Amino acid sequence: MAHICICDDEEGILKYLKKVLKGHRVETFSRGADLLARLGAAGGDEIDLLLQDLRMPDLDGLEIMKGVSRLRPELPVIIMTAFATVDDAVVAIKLGAYDYLTKPFPNEKLLSMVENVLQMKRLAEENRRLREELSGGQIVFASPRFREVYDLALKVAPSDANILILGESGTGKELIAAALHNNSHRKGRPFVSLNCAALTDTLLESQLFGHLRGAFTGAVTNQKGMLEEADGGTLFLDEIGDVSPAVQAKLLRVIQERDFIPVGSTRPKKVDVRFVAATNKDLQREVQEGRFREDLYYRLNVITVNLPPLRDRPEDIAPLANHFLRRFAAKMGKEISAIDPEALAMLQSYGWPGNVRELENVMERAVILTGGGMIGASVIPLGGGVVPSHRYPAPQVPGLVPLEDVERQHIEAVLKETGYNKSRTAEILGIARRTLDRRIADFGLREL
Repeated sequence: MAHICICDDEEGILKYLKKVLKGHRVETFSRGADLLARLGAAGGDEIDLLLQDLRMPDLDGLEIMKGVSRLRPELPVIIMTAFATVDDAVVAIKLGAYDYLTKPFPNEKLLSMVENVLQMKRLAEENRRLREELSGGQIVFASPRFREVYDLALKVAPSDANILILGESGTGKELIAAALHNNSHRKGRPFVSLNCAALTDTLLESQLFGHLRGAFTGAVTNQKGMLEEADGGTLFLDEIGDVSPAVQAKLLRVIQERDFIPVGSTRPKKVDVRFVAATNKDLQREVQEGRFREDLYYRLNVITVNLPPLRDRPEDIAPLANHFLRRFAAKMGKEISAIDPEALAMLQSYGWPGNVRELENVMERAVILTGGGMIGASVIPLGGGVVPSHRYPAPQVPGLVPLEDVERQHIEAVLKETGYNKSRTAEILGIARRTLDRRIADFGLREL
């Protein structure tokens, strides 16, 4: 659920849009000055998206855009405009707006654009989070199992070979990809990360290859793609198994020819990029069933790195939990010294279907709820994160229970715990919302 602000002087429009966006937290404003005051007040940085009318009674829409750019330069803005003011909308986009809608607009177009903006925002936040984690330069582990993985990564990092990282969601694939980059001769060049599952095919293609002005509706300026941004460095393609056949074919060309064609262009651009791809899918099976190109699979899979799930390396739970404790305590300015034995035992007895990412979420919540001293069992979220291992059983003997049965049980159990809140369920499981929707459809899960 996103936090969306709407600024329009027509009360009917505000009520209508609030109803259409009922799945989100919505605030409405009928004056531009009130909106700017809200953005500048405490909590203004928690707003995820702004829908802004260009014709306001107190401030010109372009003045409001300038104020938004000053207060929240990273805030995505969708302009709403009448047909006669499209030129102003284009100016607003040049000032930083994401796109514009011409009134009246259908619900489907609004919802599609809002979802695209929020997906792009999530992608930007994932890249920011990854850069923050990389700045510490620390991969935390104690288990011999993960040591083997890390040593392999260090051994192959100096080469230019493409790497395929396999593992469940939340196991740390992006950190291993970054370690590969940081221990290669490309470390002084960009490391660019793209979650392929978080974007629609159209957005994914635009993000990868870039586009020229006029290539599609709303493309009012030229935009570099991530391939060009990563030139000389490393491009990390997370969830490569979710890429459509059409984009797979274009990626294959880039790997083979070392060039690409931006959307809307006919001229190829040369690029020097090392590809590191990751997926939680069985790509060999995807190839056999015709969903993934065999030639692309072998181009990406020069060297394979397999990441074990957290349940298979229990020695890493305590050091990871303490690492997250120190990080979040420092961030929140709290003096929390340790995790008490009972709470630690709860963490170590859990199956962790969401792996390290789920543990990170649990520890952040625990630090928020702890005033100081030690983290106790009472702040470990039994209803929304860590639950007794018998609730989400993890098979102790590989092959004893089909993996799809275990995955279905995990997803169904977390859906019930969250009251079928899909966004929260995806967060707990450490997977993209789009991936969760697909798995719900695959398993035929529905709210009872």
